[in-house]
Amino acid sequence: MKIVHVETGRHLYGGAQQVAFLLDGLQRRGVDNLLVCPPDAAIGRHFAGSPVRVAPVSCWAGDIDIAFALRLRRLLETERPDLVHLHSRRGADVMGAWGVHLAGLPCVLSRRVDNPEPRAWARLKYRLHDRVIAISHGIAEVLCAQGVPREKLRVVRSSLDPKPWQRPETRADFAVQFGVPEDAVLIGVIAQLIPRKGHGVLFEALRHLPQRKRVRVICFGQGALREKLQRQAATLGDTVRFAGFRDDLPRWMGCLDLVAHPAWTEGLGVSLLQAAAASVPVLASRAGGLPEAVADGRTGLLVDPGDVPAWTEALARLVANPDLRRQLGARGRDRIEHEFSVDAMVDGNLAVYRELVAGPE
Repeated sequence: MKIVHVETGRHLYGGAQQVAFLLDGLQRRGVDNLLVCPPDAAIGRHFAGSPVRVAPVSCWAGDIDIAFALRLRRLLETERPDLVHLHSRRGADVMGAWGVHLAGLPCVLSRRVDNPEPRAWARLKYRLHDRVIAISHGIAEVLCAQGVPREKLRVVRSSLDPKPWQRPETRADFAVQFGVPEDAVLIGVIAQLIPRKGHGVLFEALRHLPQRKRVRVICFGQGALREKLQRQAATLGDTVRFAGFRDDLPRWMGCLDLVAHPAWTEGLGVSLLQAAAASVPVLASRAGGLPEAVADGRTGLLVDPGDVPAWTEALARLVANPDLRRQLGARGRDRIEHEFSVDAMVDGNLAVYRELVAGPE
C-alpha cells in the first residue's frame, strides 16, 4: 500500500507529532509513505534520511491557495498512491482535498479540533473526503451535528510514546531552570497562548486561591496573547512564569505537581496525555474531547469551562492534598500505557485505509 500524507504545519507540535508517530508505525508495517510538507517544516527535517520520503511543497496562502491544489495534483499524478491522508487544517483540508479530487484518488482527513464550522460550509466541505478520522468522540459528535454523515466518520484517538516522559530531571534542577522555589506547588500549563486555551480563567482562579503564595504556575507555549497574558499575570505577583515553547519538555514534565488545562474547546489534549505518562495529575475543562483524555476522579479532575469558582475550588483541593495528586498521577500513567498506545493509533488509521483500498494483511 502506498500512501501520500499531507501535513502543512511548520512546527512539530501535537498534530504533526502524531503524524510522525503514524508514519513511523506504518513504515514498520510495510506501508510505502510519502510526506508532503512545506519546505521549512520541522516534520520534514525529522524524516530526513529515513525510509519515509519527503516532498517539499509550498502552501503559503492556506485555504485560498489554489496553486497548492494544482501542485499537489501534479505530484499525485506522478506518484499514483492508493490514497491520500490529509492531516492538518490550514490549506490541507480544502485545497489539499481539491488536489486529491482532481487526481481522482480516495481522500482521508484527520480532524483534531472541535470548534464548530457553519453547517452549510461543513456539509459542502466534507463531501470532498471519503473518510474523516476524528481523534475523539467529542469531535465526531460536533461533526455529526454539523451534518457530516455518521457513516463517513471514524474515531481513532491520538497516541503517545510514554517512555520519554518517564525520565524527568530532578526537582532542584527544575527550580534552577525556571526560577521557582523548589518547595513550591508547581502547576504547568502546556498550551499555545491563544484565546481558546483559557489561560485567563486559570489566572482569575489563582486570584482567589487561598494557598496562592505556595503555588508557582509555569506557562509553556507561545502565541499571540503573550503580552496580554503577561500583563494579566503581573497582577498576581510572582505566581506565574512564561517559559515559551520548549522542545525539551519531556525532561521537565515529571517535575510538576499538576497540569492545568482551562481550555474552552479542545479536540483531545495531547499535552494531557503527556502529563499522565509522566505520572502528573491533570485539572482540565469538561469540554470537547478532554473527558476522554482525563478520567474524572481517576486520573484527574474536570471542571466546567469558564467556571472560575469551580476552578478555584478544584485547585485548592489539589494543592492541599499531595496524596490525592500522587494517586491520580499513578492511575494516569497506567491508563496511558493501556489505552493510548502508538500501536493502537497506527492500527486504527490502517484499518480506515483498508476500508478504501485493498492493503496488505
